[in-house]
Formats: sequence, C-alpha cells, structure tokens
Amino acid sequence: MESLNFTTSAVTRRDVLQLSAGLGLSFLMPALDLKAAEKRGTERQKSVIVVWLAGGPSQLETWDPHPGTEIGGPTKSIKTKISGAEIASLFPQTAEQIHHLNIIRSLTSKEGDHERGTYMLKTGYRPDPTTIHPSLGAIITQQAPNKNLEIPQHISFGDGSWPARGGYLGDQYDAFRIYDPGNGLHNMEMPVGDDRQQRRLGNLEVISKAFEARRRPAAKLSLHRKTLDDALTMMSSEQLQAFKIDDEPQALKDAYGDTKLGRGCLVARRLVESGVRAIEVSMTGFDTHANNYEGMQTQAEILDPGLATLIRDLKERDLLDSTVVMCLGEFGRTPKINGLDGRDHWPTGFSCLLGGGSLKSGVVIGETDPTGEKKDPQDPVPVENLFTTVLHQLGIDPQKELITPIGRPMALAQGELIEPLL
Repeated sequence: MESLNFTTSAVTRRDVLQLSAGLGLSFLMPALDLKAAEKRGTERQKSVIVVWLAGGPSQLETWDPHPGTEIGGPTKSIKTKISGAEIASLFPQTAEQIHHLNIIRSLTSKEGDHERGTYMLKTGYRPDPTTIHPSLGAIITQQAPNKNLEIPQHISFGDGSWPARGGYLGDQYDAFRIYDPGNGLHNMEMPVGDDRQQRRLGNLEVISKAFEARRRPAAKLSLHRKTLDDALTMMSSEQLQAFKIDDEPQALKDAYGDTKLGRGCLVARRLVESGVRAIEVSMTGFDTHANNYEGMQTQAEILDPGLATLIRDLKERDLLDSTVVMCLGEFGRTPKINGLDGRDHWPTGFSCLLGGGSLKSGVVIGETDPTGEKKDPQDPVPVENLFTTVLHQLGIDPQKELITPIGRPMALAQGELIEPLL
C-alpha cells in the first residue's frame, strides 16, 4: 500500500505558505520563512533522527492494533492517510502524518532482554563478549562526517540506560548526551574574563605538554587534547544556537509539546538544519508489564504530538527527503495479556516506523496474526535489514568491512535491503 505523492517541482514556497494559511497552519509561516532547506544547501548530506522508545512499546497499542479481538484488548484503531492501514486510536495526530513514513509490522529479533535488545536495535548486531559494535549514529558520523560542524555530529536527547556508543570505532563517536533538551547547553560560557581564561589555558598547556613528554603512549591513546580543542571550538560557535528554541514560534513549541520528547524532537529538527548527521531522541516508560493500556495512553499523550509535529515540520521545511526518521524500541509486547493487565517482552513480530531520506512512503510491510496463535509474522523483516537499508540510503556501503582493535574484520551491517522501500 503506497500513498500518492502530491509534491512536484512546480510547488513553490509561496504555494506552501498560501496552503498553510488556508489550512489554518499560519503559526508555521514564520518558521517556513527561515528557508530551512536552503540553509543546508542543495547538496546537503542526509541525516538520521531516531525516536527511541525505551522499554519496548506495544505494537498492539501503536502501529499494529487488532481491535475487537482477544489479543487486541480495549485498544481501538483509527484510519490513516495510508489506504487500508489503521493504527491505534491513541495516535490521532500521527495518523495524519504517517503516510510520509512507512510502517513495518513484522520486525524480528532474537533478543528479548532489555539490555541485549537495546544493543541489537541500536547496532544491528547481537551482543558479543569479544566486540562492542558501534551504533548506527556512530557509523554514520565516522563514515560520512560533516566537516563544517563545530558542534557534535552524534547527539542523544533524554534519559536511557544504554546510550548509543562508538564501540570499536572509538569513544569519540559516542553520542553527546543532553538530558533536558531545549534549554541550550550548560557550561558553554566562560566563567571568567578573557584575559584570565587565556592564562588558565596557558597553564593547562604547560601541564598537558609535560604529561605528553613523559607518557607519550598514554597521551596518544587519550582523547584529552581533542576533547579540549573541540570544547573550546564549540564554546565560541554560532552553531550552538541550534540547541535553543527561544526563537521558535510559541505555537510551534506548543504543537511539539513542552516535554523532554517534544523539545527533543524540535531541537532535532534544528540540528538537522545545521547539518548534524545523527540524532537520537529517547523516551522512557514503555515497559508495560502491568497496566499496559493506562501506561500506553499516558505515553501516547506525549509521543503523538511530538512525533507528528516532527514529521510535519520536516516535510514542510523540505528536510524530510534528506532526513531518515525511525521510531522504534528494543522489542514489542506479547499478544497475550497477563494477569496484571500488562504485556510482556515480545521480540517476534513487532513494529517500527521508517521513512524519509528519499525512501518510498506510505508502504506497509508485514502483518501479525490477529488471533495470536501464530508466533512468526508474515513477511518478516530481521532487525539487521533496517541497518543495511538506512546505511545504503545514506550512501554508505553496508558491506564495507572495518578491522576491529582485536584484528577482526567486521562489516558495518549484516542484513539485506528492504526492497519495497527503495
């Protein structure tokens, strides 16, 4: 099932502004006037935004409901702009924007533990005691960095126990973590005057050189000097403004929602405009072993406006074609409802959203059994295929092999392309 694409080269910014006014979206007109896509340039590199739902969101209360069935429980469904596709009624705003992305309802993984599942969904590999694999964002920033950036290229917003790591690529590719997005960055202004700051830096240089002279091997392994240089460059960079949302229209901020997830999605869009390659916006609270329906309703009230506005904002700013968007967690939830009105871990036949980045849109892949009797979904999509497809779409060869620190050749990804999305 594919949606029609009404975007043509004949549509101008004036057309978009007029249409926004006609649809009652005039609050977006000041934002559109910023010429976001032009700001990045016509040959802009593609970025990735991962909306990470930590804890394992229930597919039956998000993108794959089965209303009126025993496994579906009380969850109702709502129509979307993808012909024949319905999602949980908890997501009315996302239902209006989901046709810009694709729904995969048949993801499969062999990891049903939170830590191991998170590792696999963030790296494309199962945990291995001999190797720490890099996350998707680390691969992107290492293989195709934006050399014009003075701020981190791999950024993670929100809480979460297992952040995206650089793995065998090195700690310098770990995600730069910000726990409370939308309020700028702390400790970015000099606490003293310029003269005193220069004296401090001069004294630090004396100590650094003394350390390097006496411990050359250790100094080469240390990221001390690179971290210091990067921090000083960032502190004086105009690109820091991307982390602040003060200049955004209030109506747009309200549309995203004044939550960590909402502000994180808004800042993610601003970072994409600045050329940041990989952003993760994390939301916790999806481990619904008990009171699944109440818990998912609470989560949806936060996720629905943030995710829907992100998709719409990227689309209206002509940034979605250069930004891959993924929304997923480490696994799904069991069709069977337990004695606590909850759902347990289910790594077989769970759902995610994937689109943008010049992928097709409006495609639904796979389906699960509405009776819950069949464990395996129709048209299964191994998690590894997500990584292969995204890297391919970003112009990175997923089969490229790198040598790990222990001398082991390792491909960037080990899956196959998801052909219906290309």
